[in-house]
Amino acid sequence: MEAIRKQATKLREQVAKQQQAVLKQFGAGGYGGSDTVITDEAELHQHQKLEKLYISTRWQDIVRGVEGYIVTGSKQVEIGTRFSEDSRKYGAENTCTSGNTLSKAALNYAHARAQMEKSMGIC
Repeated sequence: MEAIRKQATKLREQVAKQQQAVLKQFGAGGYGGSDTVITDEAELHQHQKLEKLYISTRWQDIVRGVEGYIVTGSKQVEIGTRFSEDSRKYGAENTCTSGNTLSKAALNYAHARAQMEKSMGIC
């Protein structure tokens, strides 16, 4: 998760730099200026500037979406970890139930979850 966060931060910074560059370009030259007649070439150039601005803004929206997925994923991992800890506690404390199948299943789930998180480097 940390690597994804770093990558999202780097992407966000890159998008911000690109957007600033496009805004500088967009602000320079002035649309229309003192001439009231705008040639087709000037309109085309202005359209290209607007298109670049749109693309950079679109990237910013994508970065926000990725950050949302990261937050959601982190919360899901946190909930899963809490659930596995509760399962481990239940499995350890309730060994005297009839056949203790549920206790064993809870313990097995907790151990499997802990092993998965360890191998993925989550905790």
